[in-house]
Amino acid sequence: MTITTRFAPSPTGYLHVGGARTALFSWLYARKHQGEFILRIEDTDLERSTQESVQAILDGMEWLGLNYDNEKPIFQTHRFDRYKEVIGQLIEQGHAYYCDCSKEELETLREQQMANKEKPRYNGLCRDANKPQSDKTVVRFKTPLDGAITIADLVKGDITVANKELDDLVIARTDGSPTYNLTVVVDDMDMKITHVIRGDDHINNTPRQINILKALNASLPQYAHLPMILGSDGARLSKRHGAVSVMQFRDEGYLPQALLNYLVRLGWSHGDQEIFSIQEMIELFDLNNVNGAASAFNMDKLLWLNHHYLMHSDPQEIVPHLIWHLGAIGIDANTDKSVDLIELVKAQRERCKTLVEMANASRYFYQEFEHYEEKSAKKAFVEGSANVLTELKTAFANLPAWEKEPLHDVVKNTAEKLELGLGKVAQPLRVATCGSGVSPSIDITLALLGREKTLARLQRAIDHIGA
Repeated sequence: MTITTRFAPSPTGYLHVGGARTALFSWLYARKHQGEFILRIEDTDLERSTQESVQAILDGMEWLGLNYDNEKPIFQTHRFDRYKEVIGQLIEQGHAYYCDCSKEELETLREQQMANKEKPRYNGLCRDANKPQSDKTVVRFKTPLDGAITIADLVKGDITVANKELDDLVIARTDGSPTYNLTVVVDDMDMKITHVIRGDDHINNTPRQINILKALNASLPQYAHLPMILGSDGARLSKRHGAVSVMQFRDEGYLPQALLNYLVRLGWSHGDQEIFSIQEMIELFDLNNVNGAASAFNMDKLLWLNHHYLMHSDPQEIVPHLIWHLGAIGIDANTDKSVDLIELVKAQRERCKTLVEMANASRYFYQEFEHYEEKSAKKAFVEGSANVLTELKTAFANLPAWEKEPLHDVVKNTAEKLELGLGKVAQPLRVATCGSGVSPSIDITLALLGREKTLARLQRAIDHIGA
C-alpha cells in the first residue's frame, strides 16, 4: 500500500503558520514512507475563494520547499460533476434524501431546542418523507440512528462519538453545489488518501465523514488531528501576535529552513534535539511523537533559529534569499556583480539575525550614503583625521592587490607611521567608507567595497572634514 497524504487548504486568505505546519507534517509523513503527498485546493466556497489566495498558498509551498507529487494542484471546483454523481448515488442507495425545511423553520427549531437546553440539531422531519427534488430542497445525509464512531486518532488516541449526537448534515445546497464534508470524503476516497493529517478543529467533522465513507463502502483513512498553535498569551494565534502568514515571515527576513525547523518542533520532538536538517526531519518524524496539547508560538525562539541558520548554513544557500531582499530595497545584485555575495554573507551574518537586517546593513556596498551618521562622524572626524585619511588613500592607491591581508597591513602600518592607536585610524576609515561606525572588520569591509569606491569615499570624507 502506498502511503498517501494531502494538504487541502481553502483559498480564502494567506497560507498561515498553522496550515504550513499541517502541510509540513503531511509532507514529512509521506516522504518518510516513500509515499505520495497531494496538494488539493478546497475552493468550493465561491464567495470567499480568490485567485490571490490560491497564489499565496502556491508561493508559500514553493518558498518552504514542500513539493507535491500531483503535476498540478487539484481544485475542487473542477470536480463538481464527480460530486454530483456521488450525491446521486447516496440518494439512490437510500443514504441521503431531499429536505425542503425552510431557513425560518430551522431557526425556530433551533431556538426551541436552545430554550429547552438541548443541543441544536436537525430533527429529521424530512428523513422518511420522500420529498421530491425542487429548487428549494437541499440534500441531507442519513446519519445512522444508533451505534457510535470511534476515531483511532494517531495523535489524540481513541475518540468515540455516538451517532445520536450527530444530525443529518446537508451534503448539497439548494443550487445543487456540494458542501465541505461531502467534497472532502469524495476526494479522500478517489485520491486513495491513507492518512488524513489536519488540525484538531476538524475533529467534529471526522465522525460525519467516516459515516459517509462507510455508506460509500470506501476504505477509511487513518486520522491524525494536530493541536492548535497558540500565541505567547495562550490565545489562538492571530495577526495581533505578529507575523502569521508564511510569506510575511519571508518578507521579514526569515530563511525557509529556519521556519520549517521551528514548525516541526511545534508539537513534535525527538529527544532534546533542537536543530534538524530536512533529511533528519524526514528520517526521524513519527506521528506517535506528536504531542496532543497545544503549542505556543515563540518569536524569540524563531529568531534564534534563524540566526543559527544564517551562521551555520552554506553561504551559497543563503545568497539567493539575500538577493531577493536586496532587490526589495532597490539593489539589483543579479546585475551589479561588484560585491562577492558569498563573502558578504560571511561578513554580515554574525551581527545580523534576519535577511532584512543583512540587506539593510549591506546598502553602502552598493549605494552611496547621503550623509554620515552624526554621532559616529562627530567622534571619528576630529583634528588630524583628514591627514590620517589622506595617508590611507595614498597607500591604498598604490596597493598592487586589493585583498584582505594587504588592506589590513596598510591600516596597521599607517597607525604605526603616524604613531596612533589602531582605533584612531580604523574608525575614521570606517565612517568615511561606510557612513557609520558599524561594519564588519575593516579589512573585510574594504575588500568587499573595492578599490574604486574606497578611494572615492576617502576623498569625499577628506573634503567633508576640510569644508
